[in-house]
Amino acid sequence: MTESTAFRAGFAAIVGRPNVGKSTLLNALMGEKLSIVTSRPQTTRHRVLGVLNRPGVQLAFVDTPGLHLGERRALNRAMNRTAAAALADADLVVFVVEALRFGEEDEAVLQRIRDSGREAIVVINKVDRVPQKDKLLPFTAELAGKHAFLDVVPVSAEKGVNLDRLVDVIAGHLPESPELFPPEQRTDRGEDFQITETIREKLTMELVEEVPYGIAVEIEKKEEVEGRLVIDAVIWVDREGQKPIVIGAKGSRLKRIGQKAREELNARMGKRLHLNLWVKVREDWADDARALAQLGME
Repeated sequence: MTESTAFRAGFAAIVGRPNVGKSTLLNALMGEKLSIVTSRPQTTRHRVLGVLNRPGVQLAFVDTPGLHLGERRALNRAMNRTAAAALADADLVVFVVEALRFGEEDEAVLQRIRDSGREAIVVINKVDRVPQKDKLLPFTAELAGKHAFLDVVPVSAEKGVNLDRLVDVIAGHLPESPELFPPEQRTDRGEDFQITETIREKLTMELVEEVPYGIAVEIEKKEEVEGRLVIDAVIWVDREGQKPIVIGAKGSRLKRIGQKAREELNARMGKRLHLNLWVKVREDWADDARALAQLGME
């Protein structure tokens, strides 16, 4: 191989404050849903890998929890540690900001990027939502002046705008390396993760403001029964008063959540699923390091 055609591969960590569209971007780049997405900040709690193969290059995208200020609970601290670790291990940092918005939390993320010493590109997301396009140029120039970014790429993850260029830019800055993963591997997250995260996504969307972050989902039992995958899952809440909110009148809300999760999982996994959901209370689990470890967040 000549130098210009050498194979490239590496980790590109997608970082940014909560709610800038990091998970939407990962899913759009991969052409499939790997990370759950809601309109609520701090939906992503885990590091999620997406492996994209292109001729001559393998891009390993790492979706991360939003780096945020105010680490009030052990869960918040664990999420920040997860994102910081992905940043430290990356070959390239993909710093995602929202078009025409750059605040205190964005600045804090940028400082972490500076401290890491990692090379970075900045992605300006949600450009489709900017009515005055003439404001984008000065915002881009201001952003470029904040750090020695390798490139600034405006995109709309939701609409799929400019993603091919973004892939090309990222690929061009990855190191020469053999493949890091088998060509058929798309993610490092298995079936159980997919199931629990889909249930949590439907919970988050259904509950909106009522039960913000004190919710986790855990599979207790999974078995094949007459060609169906039967899953017993527990929804953990951290206050007794949250339990009836999640269940709803005569169990209506829990039934609706289960139905939405089952329909999506049936389609995504190509299997017939049956979900049995229970709601249990574990007081202050989001402040309990042992509980976080048990739920796979440490």
